Amino acid sequence: MSNQVTSAKAVARTVRIAPRKVRLVLDLIRGKKVGEAIAILKFTPKAGAPIVEKVLMSAIANADHNYDLDLENLYVSEAFANEGPTMKRFRPRAKGSASPINKRTSHITVVVSEKEEA
Repeated sequence: MSNQVTSAKAVARTVRIAPRKVRLVLDLIRGKKVGEAIAILKFTPKAGAPIVEKVLMSAIANADHNYDLDLENLYVSEAFANEGPTMKRFRPRAKGSASPINKRTSHITVVVSEKEEA
C-alpha cells in the first residue's frame, strides 16, 4: 500500500463531562462499524452519548471530505477520553469550613479507519 491515508479522527476538547462517564459510552462503540456505532449511541441513555455521537459524526465527515474514504468500510478503530482541565469550586460546610468540588472536563477523541480488504 502506498502513502494512502486510511483513517480520520475528530477531537472534542474541554467538554464539560467527567472522562469516567464518557469512557463507559466509548467502550460500547470501540471496534464497531460506524453505522452500528451511531445506532448504539442513539439509544444509549447516558449523558455522554450525544456528545460522543457528535464527535463520531465529525470523524466520519472528516474521513469523507478530507481523505475520500469509503463510508461503507469505516469502523471505529480508536475511541478514548483523556482528562481535560479541572475547574475547582468550593461548597460551604458546617462551622465555617469548606469542601472542594472538582468539575472535571474531557478531551474526547474518535478515530475511524477503513477496513482492509483481505
